[in-house]
Amino acid sequence: MFIEDLKFSLWCDFVERNFLDNQFVELIKTKTINGATSNPSIFKSAITTSKAYKDDIEKLKAKSAKEIYEELAVKDIKKAAQKLLPLYEKGDDGFISIEVDPFFCDDADATIDEGKRLFAKIDMPNVMIKVPATASGYKAMEVLLSEGINVNATLIFSTTQTKNCLEAFERGNATFGGKILPKAVISVFVSRFDRKLDTKLKELGLPTAKVGIYNALSVHDMIENYGLNNVRCLFASTGVKGDDLKPDYYIRELLCKNSINTAPLNTIKYFVESNEDLNEIGKHENVEDFFKTLDANGIDMNKTCDELMKDGLISFKDAFKEILDVLK
Repeated sequence: MFIEDLKFSLWCDFVERNFLDNQFVELIKTKTINGATSNPSIFKSAITTSKAYKDDIEKLKAKSAKEIYEELAVKDIKKAAQKLLPLYEKGDDGFISIEVDPFFCDDADATIDEGKRLFAKIDMPNVMIKVPATASGYKAMEVLLSEGINVNATLIFSTTQTKNCLEAFERGNATFGGKILPKAVISVFVSRFDRKLDTKLKELGLPTAKVGIYNALSVHDMIENYGLNNVRCLFASTGVKGDDLKPDYYIRELLCKNSINTAPLNTIKYFVESNEDLNEIGKHENVEDFFKTLDANGIDMNKTCDELMKDGLISFKDAFKEILDVLK
């Protein structure tokens, strides 16, 4: 844990082959991070910009674009999992996530099949299969967890999605036949709310850079109050765009008990090197009033969450398509 008293973990939101062999190892050794995540956008950046994949791509050129992508991604995820395994074995997280094909987001059976296949292919106990929180995704999460596969529920924006994930995980726990329950995280996206709404809020004279924080806190509280011991809240999309906020704003504002923050490398570096004191976030008694104020000023949070979810799925699908186009 980065902060043991809080059971607060810091995971790196980045995967790239040269990084995994060098800086990643140092970040683990110095106890800066104890986990990592990936997604189609991260792999798109790695595969399309890094020379580390050139030789493997050449060797795999007889395969289809998706087969090539999968071979590259599985190799990276397995490498990361091996380096994180000592942390996992002593109960200090040590997880790495890989996302199923985002085009399967409305196909539960395809998601389940690919999730099971990827987990078996990587063959490491500290891998999480990342599944978008759609109607089909909830079914897939339940089945995967029930079969002993760790799950990362992603693209969470609302407490409604959170509740659906928790219920799916509860059902998965109930039908799991083993002794030690697999782990799951619910990844609530944070900064995208503020990037979407802050201009409007500023025009209305309302506080900015708060919607993402307060929404994430609501999700965290729901997860904690639900009481599934194998499920934790993960704060995602915690990088800052522009110069209006400190780079580690979304880490410091979300130092919650029993939580994970997965952040970009530069954000982690700024946070670790800062000399500011680390304090657990206090109770925000005004969260409910804040959202009532938003509603009174015409900010529909349900609509906002739906739009952000739609945008998130499109972004991941676009990134995945770009990878495949490059590998054809």
